[in-house]
Amino acid sequence: MFEQILRVVGDGGYAGIATAMFAENVFPPIPSEIIMPLAGFHAARGSLSLGLVILTGSAGATLGALFWYFVGRVIGADRIVSLAARHGRWMTVTPEDMQRAIAGFARHGNKAVFWGRLVPGLRSLISVPAGIARMRLAPFLLWTCLGSVIWTTFLALGGYWLEGQYARIADWIDPISTVVIAGFVLFYLYRVLTWKAG
Repeated sequence: MFEQILRVVGDGGYAGIATAMFAENVFPPIPSEIIMPLAGFHAARGSLSLGLVILTGSAGATLGALFWYFVGRVIGADRIVSLAARHGRWMTVTPEDMQRAIAGFARHGNKAVFWGRLVPGLRSLISVPAGIARMRLAPFLLWTCLGSVIWTTFLALGGYWLEGQYARIADWIDPISTVVIAGFVLFYLYRVLTWKAG
């Protein structure tokens, strides 16, 4: 996969960066922690503009987040509540829990979307509850764009400053991503094993 990312970013230029970041958000196993530092490395070598690298990377990430937002909207709150009624144990929530969560997201969705875009392992997933809660599109795009710009800037600057050593960024971000995902999995298993319908 690493060689393919090198080819897409190296040969595709700005369009390749936007496409790779879109794909990273739609298919989370593709790592932005490799894409953006590599793009920053090319900017440091003078073949790309750092500003346009950040702009196109953020645009691709935002479009990927928008994809999952509309998936959430299609699923809808009623279907999620119905699923919780039928499969509560495996979802680890009751229908009432889900209704409260949707109402809470409707009140505090701006913060959740912004901070979620900065958390490895959660960056793509945060768009789904935003869609389910029918968060208004304008604030969703605003906070998603802002979070995406911060994240892509951080990674691109790392690649720009480190030049050929950009892979070091992935070396220390990847373990953070793994810990976050493992934490979610362990918490889920705990919830399944201790779940009660109430």
